[in-house]
Amino acid sequence: MLFKPRQKPSMLLRAQNLLWPRSGIRRAYTYLWHRIIRIRGTPHVISLGLAAGAFSSFTPFVGFHFILGGLVALIVGGNILASALGTCIGNPLTFPFIWLSTFNLGGFLLGYDQREAINLALPDGAFLMLFKNPVGFFEAFANAVGPVLWPMMLGSIPLGLITAVIVYFAAYPVVESYQHRRKEKLLRRKFAGPNASKTS
Repeated sequence: MLFKPRQKPSMLLRAQNLLWPRSGIRRAYTYLWHRIIRIRGTPHVISLGLAAGAFSSFTPFVGFHFILGGLVALIVGGNILASALGTCIGNPLTFPFIWLSTFNLGGFLLGYDQREAINLALPDGAFLMLFKNPVGFFEAFANAVGPVLWPMMLGSIPLGLITAVIVYFAAYPVVESYQHRRKEKLLRRKFAGPNASKTS
């Protein structure tokens, strides 16, 4: 690799760049948007993929959002690569708001009290129990996670669908406009000949 960095970044620096990219949040999302609008496919298919990824990012299954988004995109006929990019709706900056809002909405529908924070408390020595008494560990884990997971799953459906609709209708005209401009640009170059100036 010609331009490999001389010094490998530390774990702390990589974590910092994940939360707040060195190039800045705005530049990171600008780069991401340029990747999105260059995906091959119709505006409808690309926008459906983005919406599928946005929907999946509202589910509590962190670590599986790419897979879930790809499956949803496959079902609705969206672009799978776009769905992977659409999962960026869920990130370290937005997850706290997503988790709390999905939990409180699901809790409201189930008749739970509203909360300002979510606490997952496993009993002392729970992870040691995983090796000594696996059945007991999974029972304790289910008792701790269940009351939080079910409301989040329920609340993620309406909030994820609303966000998916917003993402679809926000992305569609932008992708369509970009593809239209790109086609016109390629046609101008084709008919102008090889000596034409490459204007954007």
